[in-house]
Amino acid sequence: MKAIVLGAGYATRLRPLTDSIPKMLLPLAGRPMLDYLIERIEAVEEIDEIHVVTNARFAGDFGRWAGQRSGVRPVNVWNDGTISNEDRLGAIGDIRFTLEEAGLAGADLLVVAGDNLIEYSLEDFVRFWREKDEGAAIAVHRVADLDLIKQYGVVELDEGDRIISLEEKPSEPRSDLAATAAYLYRAEHAALIGPYLDAGNPPDAPGNFVVWLYPRAPVYGYCFEGGWMDIGDPQQLLEADNRMRARLGLEARAEYSLTP
Repeated sequence: MKAIVLGAGYATRLRPLTDSIPKMLLPLAGRPMLDYLIERIEAVEEIDEIHVVTNARFAGDFGRWAGQRSGVRPVNVWNDGTISNEDRLGAIGDIRFTLEEAGLAGADLLVVAGDNLIEYSLEDFVRFWREKDEGAAIAVHRVADLDLIKQYGVVELDEGDRIISLEEKPSEPRSDLAATAAYLYRAEHAALIGPYLDAGNPPDAPGNFVVWLYPRAPVYGYCFEGGWMDIGDPQQLLEADNRMRARLGLEARAEYSLTP
């Protein structure tokens, strides 16, 4: 199995911080945000390659980060050639780009957004998916706040955990299960990304591919136990920083800072 980490966005909501630093390398309690995610990925023994896809603007930063880290596995960094939010390939476009550039055709995939702070076990996620013996899977999280869940894709599952509906940002959510940006694809389903894009479907928001896929192939929802955050705006960044600081016994901060 190969892992693809999506890191080619331009994080416009976090400007001016992200004018000079890619969001995934912003520090949380003194460590790059991406470190925490890569550690979770490295805990999955089945994963033998890790690929991070980024853009031309920040490829050098990610390359230096990858060269300086001392992890269990090396991280391969891919530059998708884009230079701005206006010419980006989109998350699904970046998956296809990485599949082609890294020669990953025929491999099962874990795809994760690089701005996810994951505190649940990806090993358990993979085990759940393998036990289904078919199809794809997406990690889902219960969100009790009705206004908050409207910002996510909302999933309904049947008694066998198979997705029976998935609606992006619904005005009237039909469940309390929010789709998160962590996906498992068997090789035959990853191979459908090309045809999906060639048909003119939306290249951005990785959940759009799942919306297209689940009526065509089994897709299962893994309802995880444990913390998770999607770090998209300044308040979420501050909350994530303070969460990691609390683990180290450090005081919470009222404002985010690049300094430890």
